[in-house]
Amino acid sequence: MPHLILAILLIALHWLPSSLPAQAAPIRTIEIGRSAEGRPIEAVIFGDGPRKLVVVGATHGAPEANTYRLALALIDHFRAHPAEVPPDVRLVIIPLLNPDGMARGWRFDAAGVDLNRNMDTSHDACPENDWRQRVQGARGIVSDTGGPYPDSQVESRLIRAFLLDAAGAIFLHSNAGLVFPASCEHPPSIAMAQIYAAAAGYEYARFWDRYAITGGMHDWAGGLGIAAITPELVTGDQPEIAENIAGLRAVLARAAEVLPLPEAGLIHEMPVPAVIYRFWRALGGEERFGLPLAPAEVSPAGMRQRFERAVIVVDESLRDTIAYVQMAPLGSEAAVAQVYGGSEALGRPADWPAGPFAEYWQRAGGQMLLGEPLSAPFMTLLADGSRQLAQYFERAVLLLDPATGQIELAPLGQWDAARAQLTLPLAPHTIR
Repeated sequence: MPHLILAILLIALHWLPSSLPAQAAPIRTIEIGRSAEGRPIEAVIFGDGPRKLVVVGATHGAPEANTYRLALALIDHFRAHPAEVPPDVRLVIIPLLNPDGMARGWRFDAAGVDLNRNMDTSHDACPENDWRQRVQGARGIVSDTGGPYPDSQVESRLIRAFLLDAAGAIFLHSNAGLVFPASCEHPPSIAMAQIYAAAAGYEYARFWDRYAITGGMHDWAGGLGIAAITPELVTGDQPEIAENIAGLRAVLARAAEVLPLPEAGLIHEMPVPAVIYRFWRALGGEERFGLPLAPAEVSPAGMRQRFERAVIVVDESLRDTIAYVQMAPLGSEAAVAQVYGGSEALGRPADWPAGPFAEYWQRAGGQMLLGEPLSAPFMTLLADGSRQLAQYFERAVLLLDPATGQIELAPLGQWDAARAQLTLPLAPHTIR
């Protein structure tokens, strides 16, 4: 009899999971990075699906503090109702993108830059939204607050890196009582804005027509194929929680329609995986990285693809961090191998990056893209007989041609491909 009871229990346990609702995916809180003044920028992640939808609050700091309170309320709601996030969605809420502006009581970041005018919006087909230093803002104010160059601010670079694998992005602002999508034609953005507006009870507007927005986050995202919208709350002080929960629920209910998965690209007939393609486009394209040399190498741990001047890697263990997609540390490996010489320059405690490389390093993305410098600048003799100024960084070697003043990444992707070829086993001799 005990054996019969045990058998019945085992059969019941076998069928029990199928009769219960699916368990909600875990909830995680992470730190994306730090602001210019060192304040944490955090995100709360609900679910683990492939369609990453990111909601961003308080890009404009203190004047739009109601979007910060709204984002916190959204976090509380989905903590209480995690099953509302569909299995194919990963909902991410960043309540405060501009903590320095919040602390200072103004719209800008610590350097006085409007983060929603600082993005490189040249990736779409609409030049009218391209980044400019002189920008238009609320109440018709015109000012030089677009930043010194596109993506110059640390907060802009953090959101850029974090959204590379996103399917959708919702940038909360106030106060106009409407929802508008990315300005260049992008059907998923338009559909998402219409769905959100109808459910929230806000007006839908195809364009923001009160003044020109250049360098906007929604247009940057749309240009890379990310469905992007901007809900403008009706008031400047109330979080309007019920309206925006309804809007977000409506988007989640139609996720497959309005949150397209990132699409792979084709560069000179060479296939490039989606997130690598976005990284390549957003961080400099052919001008910086060159063309792909071979298809990507894919494994459960991630992906790796060689380009002429870099190897771009995707590390699945770093998903939902700003290091998910980055350049391989070929600069460190080239420094050890002394590919360009300069042993006398390695390890010197100079002011790095120095001289002519300092501005290029900063504008290219600084530590986030190229890594820390490993040497002082030094002269090197290239294979073609020319002498150039060089400097080793963790993920690159910078070369400067004294004749032209042009700076570019050394062709470390080609070097990596050549050394891989040298390590291949020799073909066995055929004995007849």
